Amino acid sequence: MEDANSVEGHTNLNSQDQNIPKVGMMFDSEKELSDYFKTYAFQIGFGVRKTSTRTKDCIATTYYSLGCARGGVYVPKTNKPYQKSSKTNCKAKICVIAYGDVRCTISRVFLEHNHALSPRKSRFQRSHKKMDTYAKRRLELNDYVGIPLNKSFHSLVVEAGGYDNLPFGETNCRSYITKVRQLRLGVGYVEALRNYFVRMQKRSSKFFYVIDMDDEGRMQNVFWADARSRAAYESFRDVISFDNTYLTNKYNMSFAPFVGVNHHGQSILFGCGLLSREDIETYVWLFKSWLECMNGRAPKAIITYQCRSMQGAVAQVFPESHHRLCLWHIVKKIPEKLSRLAQYKVIKKTLKTLVYESMDTQEFEDGWCKLVEKYRIEKNEWLHSLFNDRRRWVPVYVKVNFWAGMSTTQRNESMNAFFEAYVNSKNSLRQFVEQYNNALKSKIEKETKADFESLNSSYKLVTGFYFER
Repeated sequence: MEDANSVEGHTNLNSQDQNIPKVGMMFDSEKELSDYFKTYAFQIGFGVRKTSTRTKDCIATTYYSLGCARGGVYVPKTNKPYQKSSKTNCKAKICVIAYGDVRCTISRVFLEHNHALSPRKSRFQRSHKKMDTYAKRRLELNDYVGIPLNKSFHSLVVEAGGYDNLPFGETNCRSYITKVRQLRLGVGYVEALRNYFVRMQKRSSKFFYVIDMDDEGRMQNVFWADARSRAAYESFRDVISFDNTYLTNKYNMSFAPFVGVNHHGQSILFGCGLLSREDIETYVWLFKSWLECMNGRAPKAIITYQCRSMQGAVAQVFPESHHRLCLWHIVKKIPEKLSRLAQYKVIKKTLKTLVYESMDTQEFEDGWCKLVEKYRIEKNEWLHSLFNDRRRWVPVYVKVNFWAGMSTTQRNESMNAFFEAYVNSKNSLRQFVEQYNNALKSKIEKETKADFESLNSSYKLVTGFYFER
């Protein structure tokens, strides 16, 4: 058994060639600092994680920490005994100040670990695993011609001179090839999809589409909207709902529709995307593509579920739009996030009462503070994040804006349920898009029928007053 801070191979922690972090060290960019600290961590024998981010808007300064990957406290998701955890609440870290001109500096340093260090096993740390372009290309080519992945990986091991010299493992290779297979649609599929879009554009010049390709010519994401969806947005752009959690196709690309409400209270589509990832860059690409499609007219309000990447993209692309988080998604998470608390049932009931019955913001905030203090749940990160976001989801805060009767993204859920009658996970991309068009035709027919009924029938009036009519 090794003592805390013991290092395999008797590595000298004070050796100058390891360039130990010191307060005041300046870097030209955050990437340069991150690379430097990861190199140091690799030599010493620990993984790296980024924590504690906050920003001071007035001088565009960001504060955060790069710490040991074993920092933090493990919170078990189940009551099963003997669950593995790498967390030791290790306090080793450096504090970083990143300035608005990209430069950054180390402001504080704490390098004492409470666990053993192992430089020879650094390659197993997640933060140090990386695949170079050559290895990726070799794996792709071998997979394309049918060479089993375990043989491809073994050839890379031999070429590198052993496992110790390879900064990734077989699991990483398998994950990468899985992703490549999902995105490797082939020229035929991509061309068929593009040809379909071109034909649609010839039928209507208002048809809009964008295909996002990666550096190696593979399709990553796609967005399209027909003429009717663009026209409908002109009339009903007050509120849109966006959610991509319900439906995926055979390539594991998530279905991402933009949904609104028409004058009959029906769900209508303002365009659709298929996404291969769910990070902030992908959402920014999709939102910008959609905004271009809609002639730069941002919605007055947008509803999404609670997702940091999505929230960041909305703030970046729709800074003037009112952003609301789906209340249903948040309430649904209460059992998952709080059920391990001793007085869970009372806390849940009190929390729902605060959310649904508070008459003004002061009543909500006072009640929340009393709840947190009474049950000593100040350190619950999920509740803390909810309180920070309260102006985006609690009814008493968001009621001042128009939401077209929506408080959740469940219109997207019903829209996805509707589309499941037309598409499934086995459809090719072209089939998926074609069936999407057929589903739209069905939606149009229902709207036309509602128009007819509205034109040819009316409610019986209770009084004869003009105001009621």
